[in-house]
Amino acid sequence: MKRLSIILFHLLLFSLVANAQVSVQLQAPRQTELGQRIRISYVVNTTDIKDFSVSDFEGFRVLFGPGTSSSSSFSMINGKTTHTSSMTYTYTVVALEEGTFKLPVATVKVGNNTYQSQSASIEVLPASDDASNVPQSSRGNANSQPSDREERSQAGSVSGKELFMTVTANKHKVYEQEAILLTYKLYTLVNVQQIAGEMPQLDGFHVQDFDSKPQMSLKYERVNGRNYGTAVWRQYLLFPQKTGKLRVPSLTFETQVEQVNTSMDPFDIFFGGGSLSQIIRKEIVAPAVDIEVLPLPTPKPSTFNGAVGKFTVSGSLTPEQLSVNDAATLRLIVSGQGNMKLLKAPKVSFPNDFEVYDPKETDKTSATTAGAKGNKIFDYVVVPRHGGKYVIPPVEYTYFDPDKGQYITQHTDSFHIDVAKGKGRTTVVSQEQEDLKVISNDIRYIKQKPLSLHSSSDGLFGTTRYWLAYLITALVFLAVMLLFHRIAKENANTFSIKRKKAGKAATKRLRQASRLMKKHDSKAFYDEVMHALLGYAGDKLNLPTAQLSKENVQEILTQKAVDVNLVNSFMNVLSECEFAQYAPGESSAKMDKIYEEASEVINKLDSAIKKA
Repeated sequence: MKRLSIILFHLLLFSLVANAQVSVQLQAPRQTELGQRIRISYVVNTTDIKDFSVSDFEGFRVLFGPGTSSSSSFSMINGKTTHTSSMTYTYTVVALEEGTFKLPVATVKVGNNTYQSQSASIEVLPASDDASNVPQSSRGNANSQPSDREERSQAGSVSGKELFMTVTANKHKVYEQEAILLTYKLYTLVNVQQIAGEMPQLDGFHVQDFDSKPQMSLKYERVNGRNYGTAVWRQYLLFPQKTGKLRVPSLTFETQVEQVNTSMDPFDIFFGGGSLSQIIRKEIVAPAVDIEVLPLPTPKPSTFNGAVGKFTVSGSLTPEQLSVNDAATLRLIVSGQGNMKLLKAPKVSFPNDFEVYDPKETDKTSATTAGAKGNKIFDYVVVPRHGGKYVIPPVEYTYFDPDKGQYITQHTDSFHIDVAKGKGRTTVVSQEQEDLKVISNDIRYIKQKPLSLHSSSDGLFGTTRYWLAYLITALVFLAVMLLFHRIAKENANTFSIKRKKAGKAATKRLRQASRLMKKHDSKAFYDEVMHALLGYAGDKLNLPTAQLSKENVQEILTQKAVDVNLVNSFMNVLSECEFAQYAPGESSAKMDKIYEEASEVINKLDSAIKKA
């Protein structure tokens, strides 16, 4: 019975493999440099291979290969059986010539069918003046160990020539509200693990960030005889809000670099006393950028409301036939490229008999390297109050084209609407009161009847009950006023309340961090400690959430003459938390140390701020 089960199991696997679609994938780096060893792999998603062949490697010398490896997995979930297997053929090659070379296509025979891999190319760059300048993280599938030259950097240090950030603006002279693309680009000769740094609030600019996250997929770029690994780290769209010479300040990035630890004793490493690599922290500064902003030409057209770029406008009215007091929607769509996020609703001249509501805006724009693109939709809801045929004149939309340096006006067609009279709805306009418009039955004539006047001897005024009620009302009013005055006095200074509760809020977060530490949830632990520190600083220093950053906190604490060592301790704990969030497998001992440092620095900071 056992043997029969094994046979059926293998038959099932064979059936699954036979029915699977065979594919051959080529895995190789996009770039390499002359003399650099790299790996080129062909992965076949089956192990039932009868024959495998590859043509010659043009421009490369094969050092080893093909080396073969296989993998297989089998799973059954809810009665559904899944089996995957693969065979990998790997070559180690070295580039012999500069240029771009096509990699050979692999041919695989499975059963009675033949399959081929896709084609790919590799760009071979000139060798660096110093082989140590090749960043490990940019080598793709390179099968090379660090050479002697790669270990020449002094342990524990990274020079400015090995790691730096550049910033470029696509324009340095623009008109007010004209888009500027700002690009921060990383150049590295070392193995960068993490980068942290965000654009601060800029004076005089509206900043629009890209939705895409930064990618650390490096590409070679030759600079001064060295092959740097490069990556576009951040891109921003800037829209200047005032004229004159504006400056985008320098931006500091905090990085973690993995470096070979040449000072360790091999015996210590063998017996668990050290590591072949070490993590080094380094700050890199992207320089400031100066922008000259020109004012928009004058005089400005009356229909211009701040749109700068290239735009078109279109409109539609639905329905075109309706009854009095029914609603219609006029939709205007402004499409194009420019300061899309800042566009205002076009001005529309509606008939006086229309009740008009504020337009609803729908933003369908996105940031691209060519600027902010898309469209903005403005929906005006109108309610005609009288019957008749009306015409809404064409809507004019004026924008400034920075390329042409002139204002351009576009307009829609006119809109016609036929309003039928509703039942019971009339309009009364007297000659003496032309501005009074009676809508539907909301305002009626006042029925005039003769008044019957009589005296009464049983009135309340002047009686004991009258004066008693008056006195009670006055006392209640006075009590309510005193109560509201007290509440207003206590709540007059929101900052004072937040400042008093800052310690309790931080303690509450630290308790939560302690619980996360016991659960060994390091990422959530460090996040909670960071929020405790920044939240405490924000409440104590009256910093709104939008301005709550390490730089602002450090600046205000320095202005308040808080001890420099205490400020540095506060900033160091924050930096530790930032980096530790992304460091795999943080130990409980380190989390405990960070927890104690955070508690201590909050207590000391509380005393220091009280004295300030």
